[in-house]
Amino acid sequence: MQIRSVTFFADPQDLPHNLEQAVADARAAFTFPVQTIRLATTPYPDWLNDISGLDRLVGCCREFGVDYMAVGPARLDDDPHYVDWIPDLVGDHEMVFASAEVADLGGRIGLQRVNQVAEVVGRLATLRPDGFANLYFTATANCPPGSPFFPVAYHGGGPAGFALAVEAADVALAAIDGASDLHEAEETLIGAIEQNSAGLARVASQLATRHHLAFGGIDYSLAPHPMPGRSLGAAVERMGVSHVGASGSLFAAAWLASCVDRAQFPRCGFSGLMFPVLEDAVLARRASEGLLTLDDLLLYSAVCGAGLDVLPLPGNIASEVLSAILLDLAALAVRLDKPLTARLMPLPGLSVGDPVDFDFGYFAQGGVMAAGGGLEGRLTAGLETVRLAPRSAGAGAHP
Repeated sequence: MQIRSVTFFADPQDLPHNLEQAVADARAAFTFPVQTIRLATTPYPDWLNDISGLDRLVGCCREFGVDYMAVGPARLDDDPHYVDWIPDLVGDHEMVFASAEVADLGGRIGLQRVNQVAEVVGRLATLRPDGFANLYFTATANCPPGSPFFPVAYHGGGPAGFALAVEAADVALAAIDGASDLHEAEETLIGAIEQNSAGLARVASQLATRHHLAFGGIDYSLAPHPMPGRSLGAAVERMGVSHVGASGSLFAAAWLASCVDRAQFPRCGFSGLMFPVLEDAVLARRASEGLLTLDDLLLYSAVCGAGLDVLPLPGNIASEVLSAILLDLAALAVRLDKPLTARLMPLPGLSVGDPVDFDFGYFAQGGVMAAGGGLEGRLTAGLETVRLAPRSAGAGAHP
């Protein structure tokens, strides 16, 4: 297990005076390796009046030892021009991540915003020949502040603080490999999560006290790494599923997510499963083989994790298809009242089945996934938003 990020949360107009020392201490304080230190700000439409104004904050982050920064979402009620800024925000600064809401915490889905975000994804895909710029952007649906994973992270205001994002797919894999049945695996996995979290929380609380910061909790997600021994896809297949994407995968995902839910720890963010296709060797291989589809990943999102993440898509994918994917994700997030994100990566010049091999240490070799269909807009034309009611526990039950 590793700490993917110690993510600090602050208003960029009121950065903690001791942030540099807090960053240095956070790198060395934990027994688990810390991959990155990050800063998440309040939503950028609240404080960024001009794109060039981001340069000063980027300079401060570099000076303080921060590796990456997320400037928060453009929300549904923000002026649309803030969404249009996103390619410049992330394109001009390789350490900057951004996001845009397609569904808010009140159950509204932004119909026009979905189309605008789809166009931004298309624009980002053209910034580099390999389409890599979409790594720095995600669409968000029903996502509150305080999640330490990027690109969704943002500060909700109030006192500055920090939270931990954990990369723990290997913990699940070890629990499954060492067990004789699901009951033993469940007990082992929950115990490991609680034991690891207790040590993390103890150190984090000490850091918070020392630097007068709020400790926001741990996003103990079973997030993978490209190394095969740290694959969430491998964990699913070790449960007896013939391959990720086959029948049984939904049960495996739900079981794993249930273990995380049952564990006791100071939680924040998703605290579930993450199926980022290009960050997991098994997921990337199954997707390239055509065995794991976009619809499979949407289905698994209904019972566990963070949504659609780093999906390699055809470079010529139509904006209407991207919009339809975002609408499906937003509908799941609102109806199930769970946070979901979509980080979609159209790859210029590539078609379905073409190999994908980025020169990037956190990506595995994969292949372009298929995505088809779309949504005819007769009934949605001209509408800004539509509201969906969340599914209540007793809805539809017979008396």
